[in-house]
Amino acid sequence: MSQPVDPAQVRHIRRAIRKLPRKEREIFLALRLDDALTYSELGARLGITAAMVEHLFARALGNLMSNLDRPPRRWRCFW
Repeated sequence: MSQPVDPAQVRHIRRAIRKLPRKEREIFLALRLDDALTYSELGARLGITAAMVEHLFARALGNLMSNLDRPPRRWRCFW
């Protein structure tokens, strides 16, 4: 059974995602919400390396935590 969704929390998360830099937001949304692309596939689509996709995704996660007013965690804890 799923818990009820708090509309205020959803707005807070959407606002935090919108605050991300454009490239980080694009990569975050593509990896988390879209077609479940691999780093290589997304990198080919965007014209960057898989390593750059990974780097920007890690930065997006850190920035997202900051935007949500949560303390940053070590990058490997996000996976």
